[in-house]
Amino acid sequence: MQAFKRWSLAAGLVLGLIWAAVVSASMPSWWDPSKSCFEKLGPLVGPDAAVHTGWFPPSATCDFGGGDVRDYLSTTQSVVLSVIGILVGALVVAGIVLTLQSLKGEPGPIRSADGVDLTRRHRNHLLYGALDLLVVVAVLTALNAAAIIFGEIIGGVLFAFAAVLLLAALAVVLDRHTGPLPSTALASRRRGAATGAILYGVVFVATAVTGQLPFFRLWAAPLAAITFAVVTHVQWTKAATVANETPKTEQNSTT
Repeated sequence: MQAFKRWSLAAGLVLGLIWAAVVSASMPSWWDPSKSCFEKLGPLVGPDAAVHTGWFPPSATCDFGGGDVRDYLSTTQSVVLSVIGILVGALVVAGIVLTLQSLKGEPGPIRSADGVDLTRRHRNHLLYGALDLLVVVAVLTALNAAAIIFGEIIGGVLFAFAAVLLLAALAVVLDRHTGPLPSTALASRRRGAATGAILYGVVFVATAVTGQLPFFRLWAAPLAAITFAVVTHVQWTKAATVANETPKTEQNSTT
């Protein structure tokens, strides 16, 4: 059960991207849909056709004019893809719910700061995290284009969820190994989730403002690295403030 909770969202998003790519490949070619209709359906009226597609349920029709409208996808294809899409969607929803639940509950054991050089730990968190984000986001820019080209709008939406999940997971790992102390596993998950969401949000908004959506550009990588450093530094500052206030609170409660 724990393994399902941990991997359900990732598995659902990967399967969703595959499903979106399969549906897109089953449709008329996006760069020349009229030619696809002509090659598959072969009407005598010529190659010109108005193409209408839908994702829920997956469907495509070719309108050759004069009332000659033909289904590009068979009923069987549409039904099978619809059922698979519903199952994958259910897995994604379940994964999102379980992921949100993981951000609640008992914090668990406290990782102490005793014997730890917090200044060095803080510096390592900023430096290695920023370098990791530089590489990861550079790769994501290419994957973003692939997801949209092969999965169209659904692929783009699923990629956005997958990117946030990946960035959050990376931030959680970095936080656990080099993050603020004292801390707990729950605190690391919360900080990591917030960092992942903020990173993707900043890249998305910057891309939108520059008029380059839906495709990310390579400059998103250094932007994400800088954003990570800023967000992480703020988290360290906040954690230090909380740690300094806790002894005072405990002392007051004892008094």
